Amino acid sequence: MHDVVVIGAGLAGLRCAAVLAERGLEIVVLEAADAVGGRQRTDIVDGFRLDRGFQVLNPAYPALRRSVDLDALALRSFPVGVQVRTDRGVAALRHPLRHPSSIARTLGSGLVSAADAVAFAHWLAPAFTRRLSDRARDDRPLRVAWDAAGLRGPLRSAVLEPFLAGVVAEAEGVTSNAFVQELVRYFALGRPGLPAQGIAAVPAQLAARARAAGAEIRLGARAERVERDGPIVEVGVAGGEALRAGRVVVAVGPEAVAELTPVPRPATNGLQTWWFAATHAPSASALLRVDGRGGGRRGPVVNTAVISHTAPSYAPAGRHLIEATCLLPRGVATASEDEVRRHLTELWDAEVTDWQLQRRDDIPDALPTQPSPLRAPRQPRVADRVYVAGDHRDAASIQGALASGERAARAVLVDAGV
Repeated sequence: MHDVVVIGAGLAGLRCAAVLAERGLEIVVLEAADAVGGRQRTDIVDGFRLDRGFQVLNPAYPALRRSVDLDALALRSFPVGVQVRTDRGVAALRHPLRHPSSIARTLGSGLVSAADAVAFAHWLAPAFTRRLSDRARDDRPLRVAWDAAGLRGPLRSAVLEPFLAGVVAEAEGVTSNAFVQELVRYFALGRPGLPAQGIAAVPAQLAARARAAGAEIRLGARAERVERDGPIVEVGVAGGEALRAGRVVVAVGPEAVAELTPVPRPATNGLQTWWFAATHAPSASALLRVDGRGGGRRGPVVNTAVISHTAPSYAPAGRHLIEATCLLPRGVATASEDEVRRHLTELWDAEVTDWQLQRRDDIPDALPTQPSPLRAPRQPRVADRVYVAGDHRDAASIQGALASGERAARAVLVDAGV
């Protein structure tokens, strides 16, 4: 008999388990996969570190700073900015406060007019002056908010729209404006990057903290059912004995939560990442590159970057790792390798036929959708002694996953009288 069974060893489940174990509860975590991490996984393929999809870590996330030792991750930060392929060439836009010398080049790129800059500042200002809960009350779709702010020029169409498509995994502008403002605020405050050992270093550290506090983590243990019997919750485990506990926290991905709880399957957006190995990098820049060209010539790639410029540990010596991310809408045919290579040739203005495809990651449930109006984080308790945690209960981000795990732990502690 355990105090709490946590189902799922992703970020939310591991954070929840650590908080509960540190308060003295007896915790067991069940994970169906062969490693912790959920969507945060890293594999070694031919000497390359391949994360499950292109992921970045923003050290400005408050829940991340509470949960892990950022210094131990040896974070390799991306440059704060973006490269844009235009009809005239390539323009680089950098954070104006961190790179003031770049302002003249930015204004000369033709991508940022004075009217655009004013409109963007007007749109983003509430993220620094009003709380998210206040902004959520008059929330609307992103595209509507941009129209209202007067943001209509190339800064929107050539920079923000293609860049944010890869961040929120949709290109129609239907995501919550308040949510996107919050993401952009974190981008402004932090320097997103990659752990030297891959994104899996984050859940590995969370798991180590949970184990150090006394939590048990069982891998290859798939929970099949959750049943309540008075003050006891029984969790059925595939091929093993059922576990009994006082409470259970279901912290599985959005694709599986409805199988174990009364929570409906959350809507999600998908992403597809192509990982290529090359002997020669197509550019010396580590900036993320997007397609800002007009005339309907955009292809399937929403962003691409030479990952090994930012994190050399992701590639063996003398080689380079390039990522290319595409949207993965449900029910729509995926882009072919030929289409992706054709678009990469245009984006990088380089020959890519000799690039070796290391892997393609199709992640149909990459991110929960965040439509407007933005809802407050959902209550963890969904039934007597049954709780749910995950980014689909909070915000579609690492911050949301960790905060949701903390919220579920607090609810358990309150109900248990600890």
